[in-house]
Amino acid sequence: MQTGILGIGAIGQLLAQQLAAAGLEPWLLPRANTPSLAEQGEKQVYTLELGDQSLQTSFLCLAQDSSKLKQLELLLVTVKAYQVEAALEPLLPKLHPNCRILLLHNGLGPHQSLAAKLNGRPLSLGTTSQGALKLSSNHIRQTGSGLTQIGDLIGAPMPEVMKTTLLNAIPGSQWSDTILEALWQKLAVNAVINPLTAIHRVNNGALAAPEFEGTICAILDELLQVAKQEGIALTFDALHARVKEVIRLTAANYSSMYQDLKHGRKTEINYINGYLQQRAEQYGLTLPINSELVAQIKALESNLL
Repeated sequence: MQTGILGIGAIGQLLAQQLAAAGLEPWLLPRANTPSLAEQGEKQVYTLELGDQSLQTSFLCLAQDSSKLKQLELLLVTVKAYQVEAALEPLLPKLHPNCRILLLHNGLGPHQSLAAKLNGRPLSLGTTSQGALKLSSNHIRQTGSGLTQIGDLIGAPMPEVMKTTLLNAIPGSQWSDTILEALWQKLAVNAVINPLTAIHRVNNGALAAPEFEGTICAILDELLQVAKQEGIALTFDALHARVKEVIRLTAANYSSMYQDLKHGRKTEINYINGYLQQRAEQYGLTLPINSELVAQIKALESNLL
């Protein structure tokens, strides 16, 4: 199974290392506007720190115009949500028509805009709770294990051999026949933790304080209004318990949105709370709490970028 990984950030490199450890040899594709030696079509060494171990693996890095792209059977897309379309669309004509696309990013939205452009190409979605920190361009540290869920969205079902190979390679992974429901559950976690930690400049564990409880409940109440209109079956108690559990398990961590603002990067707010806001407008709903969080994050972004 020839696999490619588009986007060689922390999660992209972590998945590449896990696939390689399982005997696969994934090819890495940097984004078109990412200048690096990787675009020369040569092998490069990437390092993974895992506990007290340091693993080094060589990966073939493909240029955007490489003829090898036609050989890919599966392309994992691990760029930021706001980069998905711009990174993927130029590659689509160069891929085999049966090459499956698997989106792995925070938030929701790109799957809807991409679906109409795939011309029947199979599209799968995934979400992962694994954590990784990029120490340098070719060097990451795994900061946490976690559940990875994958499922089909449109097109032909993922072949059993591909499914088994992928799930065996990624630790703690499972197949989901209701992947959109799983992604909405992850959206709920992100909609709470990301903006609140970024606005208040705290780690995830700080959100366990009683002062945040009212806001957390309001975010989830608004999300459930939209989910109901979308036909996604979720309950407040289950979502609330999940959010609280993630806050507890990742107490010492700083969210990706906190990190993005800290380093002067664009956030994924438009694909998290902003996605809820956008979908709510389609149904004539208003989400005052989520809309205020979006406004606050965008104001912080504008001061940094």
